Amino acid sequence: MQPPPGPGHPLPYGPGPQPSAAPNWFRRASPGRRAAVIVGSVLLSVLLLCCAGTAIVGALTGDPDPKSTGTAADEAQRPVAAAPAEPTPDALAEAQSAEAAPSVTAAPTPSSAAPAPVVRVTTVTERSAIRHGSRTVKDASLAEGKRVVRTKGVDGVRTLTYEVTTTDGVQTGKKLVKSTVTKQPVTEVVAVGTKKKSNCDPNYSPCVPIASDVDCAGGSGNGPAYVSGVVKVIGEDIYDLDRDNDGYGCD
Repeated sequence: MQPPPGPGHPLPYGPGPQPSAAPNWFRRASPGRRAAVIVGSVLLSVLLLCCAGTAIVGALTGDPDPKSTGTAADEAQRPVAAAPAEPTPDALAEAQSAEAAPSVTAAPTPSSAAPAPVVRVTTVTERSAIRHGSRTVKDASLAEGKRVVRTKGVDGVRTLTYEVTTTDGVQTGKKLVKSTVTKQPVTEVVAVGTKKKSNCDPNYSPCVPIASDVDCAGGSGNGPAYVSGVVKVIGEDIYDLDRDNDGYGCD
């Protein structure tokens, strides 16, 4: 160390407290070593500040406790997990009852149920034909076996009223509620001839045979057919039997 200044020498730093003198080893060290010491001191200070700050932040934020070191004291403080107790007969019976009980399904709420079907009832009118009948009558003026339609048959009409039920547009029912004859049928009338076929000429009565020529029996005519007795002319005297034109022939 340098000797203090004498009485005649002024202090280099002026009045007030004097700075402490640096250690002798630091002053004797080379500039490189001094720089290394200074850098090491700074790094050590920063490391200490970081460790202290981390511990403080961990305490404030509730970090978990540090891992156990595995000492006997720490092992003594750990809680011992108890072995599971063996179930009693009552507990086993309750568990079996719970398993055997049927599961209950909750009823669907109105919002999840299917929409109700749309049912409609309408009135429908239909028409059906009524077949006409047929009737046969005998007619003596017609030749035997001949058929003639006297009245032509006509079908009638029946009006049917139904109640039709539909569900969602599909027919599910049909019920007849009314049946009315709106047009009566007309029965067909057929005439059948019953007149026997004969060889008598219809212009005379009684019977005069039909032939190429007829003469009065006992007369001068040569036939080939003859009539006996008086005959009445009811039509045309085609055989010239009534020569006096009194309406009777062969008299």
